[in-house]
Amino acid sequence: MEQGGAREEVRPPYGGAAAGPASAVRVPEQARGEHTHGEHPHEVPAPRAQVRRHSVRGQILEALRAALVDGELVPGQVYSAPALGARFGVSATPVREAMQRLATEGAVEVVPNRGFRVAERGPRELAELAEVRALIEVPVMLRLARTVPPARWCALRPLADATVAAAAVGDRASYAEADRAFHGAVLALAGNHSLVAVADDLHRRSQWPLVDNPVTRRADLLADASEHTALLDALIAQDVAVVQSLVREHFAGADG
Repeated sequence: MEQGGAREEVRPPYGGAAAGPASAVRVPEQARGEHTHGEHPHEVPAPRAQVRRHSVRGQILEALRAALVDGELVPGQVYSAPALGARFGVSATPVREAMQRLATEGAVEVVPNRGFRVAERGPRELAELAEVRALIEVPVMLRLARTVPPARWCALRPLADATVAAAAVGDRASYAEADRAFHGAVLALAGNHSLVAVADDLHRRSQWPLVDNPVTRRADLLADASEHTALLDALIAQDVAVVQSLVREHFAGADG
C-alpha cells in the first residue's frame, strides 16, 4: 500500500521466510474476532507463504479469496483486520480495504467494532446461482459450439488441463482460479466483455463455501474437472448435442 510515496511491503512477520503462492496462506485462530481475550501479536504464527503482487491490497484480496475458497475463513466466524494484518505482515488498512471489497461482493459482512463475518450460505443460494449462470452461459456456449472453429477450442486445452492438475492434488484455491479461467476463456470467444464480467462474478460467488460443507471434496473437484475436458472434446468435435448435454449437467452440479 503506497502512502506518502512509500510502498508498504507484504512480508512474513516475526522473521518468517517467504515461501509459495497466495493459495498456501493459512488463517490463524487468533485472527477470529477483533477483541479476542488473550490475543497477542507474538501468538500469530509466521505465514507459510508470501504473496507477490504490486498492490498490497491486491495481494491481500487474493490471499483472502484463496482462504475463503479453501475453507480457512469459516462461514459465520468473525475475523479482525488487525489480527489478519499481523498474519500477513502488513498494517490493518489493506486488509480492511480487501475485506470491504469482499463485503461488496457479498462474501463477508461488516460487524461494527469487531471485524468481518464470513457469509453463511445454504444449498438454496448455491442452486439459485447455478440457475442464473446456466441461463447466461448455456445459450452462449451452444451458439459458440456452432460457430467457433475447432482450432480455437484446441487452444483452450491448457486451461482445461490446469483444472485437472489442481483437482488431482486437491488444491481448492488453485482449482477455483483455473475453473474460472476456463469458463472465462470459453465465454470470451463471444466477444462480449460485459458478459464475461457478469458471468465471472456469479462464478466466484458460487465457489464460496456452504455453512454446512465449508470444504469441497477432492472427488468433486476431479469430477468437475473431467467435465471440462469432456466439454472441450465435444466442442472440438462440434458435437452440439453432446455439448448441450454436458453444459446442462455441469451447471446442475452447481460447483463448476
